[in-house]
Amino acid sequence: MSITTDRLRSRAVADHEATIGEVAVSDLPLGSSAVVSRLCADADPSAARRFFDLGFAPGAEVVAVRRAPMRGPVVVRVAGYEIALRRRQADCIKVIAAG
Repeated sequence: MSITTDRLRSRAVADHEATIGEVAVSDLPLGSSAVVSRLCADADPSAARRFFDLGFAPGAEVVAVRRAPMRGPVVVRVAGYEIALRRRQADCIKVIAAG
């Protein structure tokens, strides 16, 4: 099994404090890549499970593709496909810049 499969199986939301360099997916500069570090602890359990099902597991690489104006949806590439997230949902996915 792959690391991603193992992480998806656990579907656990991290409850640790923010680490240095950690930002929300919604704050990533366009075109930059990052690695998912955790989901915020106050995430709705059903939403957190859905994030994991979509590929937002710790260790997964995401790329900021585009943002809608006026704090609208954020489009990111994860697991080989693009997905649009509401800004509030994107704020809950914490990442660390890659490289």
